[in-house]
Amino acid sequence: MRERPSESPDSSDASAPAVQGTPRRGVASATLGFFVGFAGIVCYGPVASEFQDAMGLSGLLVGLLVAAPQLTGSLLRIPFGAWVEDVGAKKPFLVLLGLSIVGMGGLSALLLTAYPDGLTMAHYPIVFFFGALSGCGIATFSVGSTQTSYWYPSEKQGTVLAVFGGLGNTSPGLLTLVLPVALAALGLTGAYLAWFAFLIVGTVAYASSAVDAPYFQFVKRGVGEREARRRAEACGQELFPGGDAMASIRGAARIPRTWILVALFFTSFGGFLALTTWLPSYWQAVYGVDVRTAGALTAVAFTLLAAVIRVPGGIVSDRLGGEPTAIVSFGAIVLATTLLVVTREFAVAVAATILLGAGMGVASAAVFQLVPTYVPDAVGGASGLVGGIGAFGGFAIPPILGLFVDLQGTPGYATGFVVFLVLGVVSIGLSSGLYRTRSALVPANSSAPADD
Repeated sequence: MRERPSESPDSSDASAPAVQGTPRRGVASATLGFFVGFAGIVCYGPVASEFQDAMGLSGLLVGLLVAAPQLTGSLLRIPFGAWVEDVGAKKPFLVLLGLSIVGMGGLSALLLTAYPDGLTMAHYPIVFFFGALSGCGIATFSVGSTQTSYWYPSEKQGTVLAVFGGLGNTSPGLLTLVLPVALAALGLTGAYLAWFAFLIVGTVAYASSAVDAPYFQFVKRGVGEREARRRAEACGQELFPGGDAMASIRGAARIPRTWILVALFFTSFGGFLALTTWLPSYWQAVYGVDVRTAGALTAVAFTLLAAVIRVPGGIVSDRLGGEPTAIVSFGAIVLATTLLVVTREFAVAVAATILLGAGMGVASAAVFQLVPTYVPDAVGGASGLVGGIGAFGGFAIPPILGLFVDLQGTPGYATGFVVFLVLGVVSIGLSSGLYRTRSALVPANSSAPADD
């Protein structure tokens, strides 16, 4: 990827300060911040059995608990993604990461004072609250994706957004691997104290490296919006805010295709979030593996794979189009979940999980490749709606999976995958509808929106 060098904002004004940073630094700092905050997804998932045993939780309550971080992590994407339209990405990033630090600090303090003997069902609301607060960093996805879109030209959106999303998404997989090991070495309280320290260090590292896109740098220096846009264009910026934060959300919400993208992302990314927290319990209950093996299976066969494969998924989406890439990816999700519903063979289940992770990762990249195409004048608002409401699947789906367990016992861990099978079939239909109507919006062999 060729990097645009920093340059004077106006060649006719030699005294004007140069733009700080480069596109590469912009996406690197956004990826770092997202990596730090996104780890909150697995706040409870890999060690859910510890809290279940201590507090005596039902399947439904376990599902709600492991999904708690994603309540804030999904819904806060909407206002914070749009807030980028007003102030750039750095301030929203730091607010979200700061809230995560408060949540993890509160959880660590609770465990220090109450775990293990004093932690009871009465503490469930507090544990849920601190988990939700710790999940605020997950919302940095919409902030970072908007920041990335403003740094790079339209023809590179799929690739750079996939790099940002793919590398940032690796943190839950790595934490799923590390947390059970830390649990064995440090105990539950020590593991969360180590996580608390990680959040602080990561936030400081982001704060010292982050750079806003050129337009926001000029505005912060007191340059008028029109002149700031002209200077930013001279630096290579192509996409710009379409208005204030609420105007961006309203503008995106008025476009029907925004809601199709929301539904697709609910399946791909919401499903990814849900299974990242749920799969450790599935492996332990259905196949009797220990907590460390369950974490390793989830991380390697699903979470890390789904994260890393977003990068080539974005490249493929740029070259072949987001819609056909999504259709094939959702087809893989349907096939994989069908196998998981009917099989009880360990090797088949692992293979199906790998296919499921690949399908969800590529589909997520394909969906976000389409956001700047279909909503070019309200990228921040669209990123917030698609990333926020779509990611809400990570909170909504685990309690439904827990109901299958409450109703069927251990077999419910497998039959619950029918939820993803149905979502996958619906998503194939929606992606096919976009593909059929794309020619009315975008000229052939072009990834840019048609001129009106």
